[in-house]
Amino acid sequence: MSGKPEFRHHMIKEIFEQPHGLHDTIAPRVSLEAGEVRLDECKLTPEQLRNLHRINIIASGTSRHAGMAGQFMVQELACLPVDVDYASEFEYRNPLIGPYELAILITQSGETADTTGALREAKKKGSRTIAISNVVGSTIAREADGVLYTRAGKETSIASTKAFTAQMAVLYLFALYLAQAQGKLNKEQVRAHIQQLLDLPTKIERTLESWSQCEELAKRYHAVEDFLFLGRAVHYPIAMDGALKLKEVSYVHAEGYPTGETKHGPNALIDEKLPVVVIVTCDKDDPGSALRYQKSLSNIKGFKKQGGRIIALATEGDKKVPQVADHTIFIPAVEELISPMLEIVPLQLFAYYMAVHRGMDVDRPRNLTKSVTVE
Repeated sequence: MSGKPEFRHHMIKEIFEQPHGLHDTIAPRVSLEAGEVRLDECKLTPEQLRNLHRINIIASGTSRHAGMAGQFMVQELACLPVDVDYASEFEYRNPLIGPYELAILITQSGETADTTGALREAKKKGSRTIAISNVVGSTIAREADGVLYTRAGKETSIASTKAFTAQMAVLYLFALYLAQAQGKLNKEQVRAHIQQLLDLPTKIERTLESWSQCEELAKRYHAVEDFLFLGRAVHYPIAMDGALKLKEVSYVHAEGYPTGETKHGPNALIDEKLPVVVIVTCDKDDPGSALRYQKSLSNIKGFKKQGGRIIALATEGDKKVPQVADHTIFIPAVEELISPMLEIVPLQLFAYYMAVHRGMDVDRPRNLTKSVTVE
């Protein structure tokens, strides 16, 4: 079954708006013919970009998970060290930053109190600042040195979906822009990455076809009160956001964890009562990805021996994962750093349908607001 489900809530509508939001965020900022990313609005000169020593990404909630994925993107493509902070904790560690560093502040609303506070702290320390926001003219956009707007369109549901994928797309664009300025990638390499980005909306549309499978899984598991989400490397932030979405909208306790860390404690929890969602996609052209895939496959086999029920996200064409997982959702094949923008989609859908089948107020979860304006 493919097509589109009934849009009974803003959340499901916004999940399905992601291809359009990604197109609008990416396409105007790239030239495939020139092999070039254009981000003039970041307000940094080529010399300033070349002189950067470190990036500090600061955000809260889902935006922080985007920043964690962005850390992998910048370090891999631009070979520049990146730290990621909770906005609410940033000022407490006496951040040792200065004029040769860049603080990237991510907030969907642009009004998040702790992120705005972190921006002011970074500026006080002499760091250059760039905001990533979905709201034009917001406080953080006005106060930062530069701003990179996500063009996801208005997001009404409290649980962020389309703004999250757009944030990751902007971070990928910035990583390419920085690598381009620093001479780390040539035009042919940039062009190849741009093509992957331009293909992304179509691949998101294909991934959205898993909605009926996600609903069936929610019907099966909606009475369960605990979940574990696992991922390695750039997929770990997606496991964290999948767990956060489930907590936010269905009130199910869920934890996101690095797959390799399960033996350091969480493994004791895994039995027939705890479903485990494992991201085990693989970029076959990336030796590191292939190695992580083999390790995760081995982990799944161990979880099964303990009686664990496994929901796996795997790459289309994978024959091994379905042999060991109880349920497998397939993701189109893409390069490693692009895959998070696809992987989160089934996890958003699963969280949505879990909330629906548990009878929750999907768009307005209790005790939460769209913009956290107090610390």
